[in-house]
Amino acid sequence: MADQPIALVTGGAQGIGLACAEALAADGFRVMLADVKDSVHDAAKGIGGRGFVCDVADADALIALFDTIEAEEGPVAALVNNAGIAKPGDFLSYSLADFDAVIGLNLRSVFAATQRAAGGMIKAGIKGAIVNMSSINAVVAIPAIPAYCASKGGVQQLTKASALALAPHGIRVNAVGPGSIDTEMMTGVNASPEALARVLSRTPIGRVGTAREIGDVVAFLCSQKASYVTGETIYVDGGRLGLNYTV
Repeated sequence: MADQPIALVTGGAQGIGLACAEALAADGFRVMLADVKDSVHDAAKGIGGRGFVCDVADADALIALFDTIEAEEGPVAALVNNAGIAKPGDFLSYSLADFDAVIGLNLRSVFAATQRAAGGMIKAGIKGAIVNMSSINAVVAIPAIPAYCASKGGVQQLTKASALALAPHGIRVNAVGPGSIDTEMMTGVNASPEALARVLSRTPIGRVGTAREIGDVVAFLCSQKASYVTGETIYVDGGRLGLNYTV
């Protein structure tokens, strides 16, 4: 509907991205989903939005996506930069190609999308909101995912820099840093009682999180309830980062 603000969620076909989209739709947004998977169309239909097959790591395709949404639906008022990959591997043999692929999607595309979305908001006179998907791995690290850790640390700093740059325009930029969340990425962990026990041993709240728990925080940051919050990363991790092992 014309009176509905438009939200765009990248990596929105499933998992955390779809949960963010569902939460935003419940808050009154007409949600556009972008993903490399064809299933994005069905996912979007389920929330009354539109799906677009798009590799947001491709800057030209990303700009074309915004152009299409603006022309056919209206300017984007809320952007959720959720698309991301990990590509685990041994540090000493980790390829530069894999490193570049992770940085390209997880960090470079976040900059490009934020820049393009902000330009559209300013042109339309929208005081919008942008939420980037970071991770607890912006703070703590896992040696098998060096590019992922680097990209999420970069997202945290990019969030701060863009929040400062866009504050004069009334555009807020924040990030969410999930801990262990029950998504496809945790399939291997869930299948191993030993691996799951290790995860829970470092999660004070005693369970893994749900995708909707991330989506609800994202929706909060996109709402007027967070009107004085910008440049922040909210860690949704069951207390993980506050844990201090003493034995």
